[in-house]
Amino acid sequence: MKRRIIHINQQKCNGCGACASACHEGAISMVNGKATLLRDDYCDGLGDCLPTCPTDAITFVEREAAPYNEQAAKANMAAKQGGCPGTAARTLHPTPTQQGSNTSQLSQWPCQIRLMPVQAPYYAGAHLLIAADCTAFACANLHQNYMQGKITIIGCPKLDHIDYSEKLSLILQANQIKAITVARMDVPCCGGMTAAVQQAVQLSGKQLPVHTVVFSARGEVLQED
Repeated sequence: MKRRIIHINQQKCNGCGACASACHEGAISMVNGKATLLRDDYCDGLGDCLPTCPTDAITFVEREAAPYNEQAAKANMAAKQGGCPGTAARTLHPTPTQQGSNTSQLSQWPCQIRLMPVQAPYYAGAHLLIAADCTAFACANLHQNYMQGKITIIGCPKLDHIDYSEKLSLILQANQIKAITVARMDVPCCGGMTAAVQQAVQLSGKQLPVHTVVFSARGEVLQED
């Protein structure tokens, strides 16, 4: 049958994942960093995903497509919610490690920026730590000194090849964030993390304090402001 269905322009898609979070039928998933329509019969054609896309990569088209299957869509959503933990937002309660001397300060899951939901209960009144992923390996006390009491978001601007600013701006716009700390390494590519946060704050239209700490490869604090 010919019906209205979404079309995703892969060239315009920046991989923010906002559309996948907004789709109530689970029709959209992130595949190789790009939003992808999984199956025609999962899409109801109502377009809840359209207004969430910051790059206008999603449009409606009229084409031959399988009719919307509500039962299949519900089963798909149930499988997502009970399957891969990377798709479900969870609040974590730090517990001592087996040695009992250290405590993980990761307070939520997921933590990778491309997997982070745009909205989640743990964002309410949160202080964000937006960190280059290498900082956790270079700085031995990152958990106790920087992650404690914060929502941690990690990524690598060099390897992900996407602009984080749009995903971060959506998070800032949709939630009451108190402040942001940026943790990065003393390498040129990590400057992309700082630039993305600055751009995200500007795009959000909010006035937020941003604190930056720069680490050496040996975990030394080279700059803090």
